[in-house]
Amino acid sequence: MDASTSDPRRWWALAALVASMLTLGFDTTILNVALPTMAADLGASTGQQQWMADAYVIVFAALMLPAGLLGDRFGRRRMLITGLGVFLAGSLVGALAGDVHWVIAARALMGVGAALITPLALSVLPTLFARDEQPKATAIVSAASALGLPLGPIIGGWLLNHFWWGSVFLVNVPMAALGIAACVLLLPETRDPASPRVDTVSTAFTATGLGALVYAIIEAPTRGWGDPLVLAMLAAAVALITALVLRERRVERPMLDMTLLAHRGFLCNTIAATLVMFVLSGLLFVLPPYLQAVLGNDALGTGVRLLPMMGGILIASRTAPQAADRFGGRATVSAGLVVLAFAAFLAARTTVDSGYGFTALWLAITGLGFGFSLMPAMAGALGALPRDRAGSGSGLLMTMRQVGGAIGIALLGSLLASTFRDRLDVTGLPTKAADTAGESVVAAHLVAEKAGSADLLASANGAYVHGMGVVMLVCGAAALVAALLAAAFLPGTRKTDESADTPDMVAPQADARQ
Repeated sequence: MDASTSDPRRWWALAALVASMLTLGFDTTILNVALPTMAADLGASTGQQQWMADAYVIVFAALMLPAGLLGDRFGRRRMLITGLGVFLAGSLVGALAGDVHWVIAARALMGVGAALITPLALSVLPTLFARDEQPKATAIVSAASALGLPLGPIIGGWLLNHFWWGSVFLVNVPMAALGIAACVLLLPETRDPASPRVDTVSTAFTATGLGALVYAIIEAPTRGWGDPLVLAMLAAAVALITALVLRERRVERPMLDMTLLAHRGFLCNTIAATLVMFVLSGLLFVLPPYLQAVLGNDALGTGVRLLPMMGGILIASRTAPQAADRFGGRATVSAGLVVLAFAAFLAARTTVDSGYGFTALWLAITGLGFGFSLMPAMAGALGALPRDRAGSGSGLLMTMRQVGGAIGIALLGSLLASTFRDRLDVTGLPTKAADTAGESVVAAHLVAEKAGSADLLASANGAYVHGMGVVMLVCGAAALVAALLAAAFLPGTRKTDESADTPDMVAPQADARQ
């Protein structure tokens, strides 16, 4: 370790990891701004747009745990380079795709790469830095990932204003190539042969179970909840996820350690973090079409108009840890969720004539609620575990967050699609044009412009805003339920956590605050 800390190249290596995490950060939000443009150019329905977003998240969630174990066994640098290479390849496929299905395949491939990059970028830090430098290095890498969130919409909007939609994929290529070169030249190879073996059966159960669940939720508005295929997919999802839980409970060294959920602090904070991601992911899916199609902003204008929420998140990221230290995790997380619920209920009052000022107000409040609930919840989850369980706990926590995001996009997007379709007035349109208009607000605008129908345009805007309001009501209810659960079951302060009296608590808490 001393040798590594005397090597000035470690900071260049950290810069490469920061570039990689920054790319993953803005790739999380860059597509949301591009979806309305892609929907118009590719003729993508709301369900297909959901798959473009969810293909990445599902694969990411399913493969993150096995990806970390692959790095432990076969070399972290090797697998990190592999992940960057896969991410680069997926970005190229997405940039060159001329069909919705190829875009979805590209996003899934990028999810494979992201799953390899995320856990391994953090796991190599102990080999580069001494213990006293590790918190600073971890904070820098985590900040890069968080900074990518507000950069995504702005970068995506600027690219869409100057180039074609494939540029939001192509921008990843030089960043990934830089990361590969830096890993080859600067990172030492490390591995942990004693880590658990990758359980391919459990990995398959996770991926297929999540995929079946999301497929059923996305297809239900079109096919109907009683459709045999939807019911079969729901049954398959329940069976596969149940089989996963039973298998992991029997394995001596599980990949997905379910016994961690026996820690009350970890379980309750993980549920809170998952519900927050459910709300945020759904919000980021439904908001760009409102800003772009209904309010008439261009892509860059849409990205810039998301900044109040990102500003709220950044403010909360600076003050939430101090609030949690002073008032305790339970009070801080509960208050953050109440703020998030208030913002969602306020957003539900949005009308076609509200204008951007009202939207900016509830977006800023949303960012504050998100920051004050998610960050202390993650810190509290990891802080509830002894040090020797922090690694597996972090993996399970991140997996649950991704699952919450995937289900948020699927469920809330499907709710929006069905509400929009039911509310849209297509009287007088030919059957084919009516079906096309019902696919999304962007499609309805295209049909209205082609038909010269001001009534259809007004109906599309009104139907979309109504659907967004219904989604916001559901988000508010979910956040309020989460707040009540947090207030009832979370430990009052970190000092009262189940294992807070042990010295092993210090490191996970410090790391979690980063």
